Amino acid sequence: MSNDSEDRRSDFAKWAEEMSYEEEKEYKKQKKREEKELKKQQKLEMKKAKKASDDETPSEEIADAETVEAEAKEAVETAEAAETVSEANTEEVTETAAETSEEAEAEEEEDEEYNPDYKKKKKKSGKSDEVNIVKELLNLIIYIGIVVIICFCIITFVGQRTTVHGHSMSPTLESGDNLWIDKFSYKIGDPKRFDIIVFPYKDTDVFYIKRVIGLPGETVQIAPDGSIIIDGQILQESYGKEIIMDSGTACDPITLGKDEYFVLGDNRNDSRDSRWPDVGNIHKSKIVGKAVFRLSPFSKFGRVK
Repeated sequence: MSNDSEDRRSDFAKWAEEMSYEEEKEYKKQKKREEKELKKQQKLEMKKAKKASDDETPSEEIADAETVEAEAKEAVETAEAAETVSEANTEEVTETAAETSEEAEAEEEEDEEYNPDYKKKKKKSGKSDEVNIVKELLNLIIYIGIVVIICFCIITFVGQRTTVHGHSMSPTLESGDNLWIDKFSYKIGDPKRFDIIVFPYKDTDVFYIKRVIGLPGETVQIAPDGSIIIDGQILQESYGKEIIMDSGTACDPITLGKDEYFVLGDNRNDSRDSRWPDVGNIHKSKIVGKAVFRLSPFSKFGRVK
């Protein structure tokens, strides 16, 4: 018999050892369910005892009540004991995790103290971070420099934005219009008749915008009736706002030299242009570019003609 009991105990110990955490959890849940059912049964018994109290003597009632209370107390104590066990297990797990993290930190500190290679690695990683930051800054500076150079090249050789001030080109262009000036076309070609060009006034920072009327080698004259005569023939054009009232120096024939252009404003009677000696004929080398596009106002957005 003793051998059988010992075998049973050893079997039970093996079973307890082999039980997984999930099985233990399930076992605890099952225990709680049983305790709840026990409590329900005890409550039902108490209710039945109360109902049967009318038929029983007062002494019997007290005895039954005491018995029920004792059983209830035992059930509560059993539940509390189970909860205490589960809390203890949880505390053990958290303590184990804390100890593990502390051990890891201690090991890292020991590595730092006793392993010079570890310190070297940390220093190298710190240096590599600094090198990466420096590289990123250099890349950013190079990128900004490239953008600035591209913008400079566009403004210097390709084109730029300009704003019209005054009414000398009305009704084609009005004061406040924002234009895009093409600076590249005239580097590979020549201005054409009726192009709208931009040039400086007497090598100053003031720029004029006018329309090309006469081309190099042509003879230009403005008749008393306001007609524009090119090489003895009347120029057919519809850009002028009104008939020219003052021919200026063009009342006599003007022969244009090589790379020289005769220009007029579309608002012929309110324009300072090639008719006046202070402006005169415009040399190609002085031309900044050609007005090709109106950026604003948006109601007039589009190509300039």
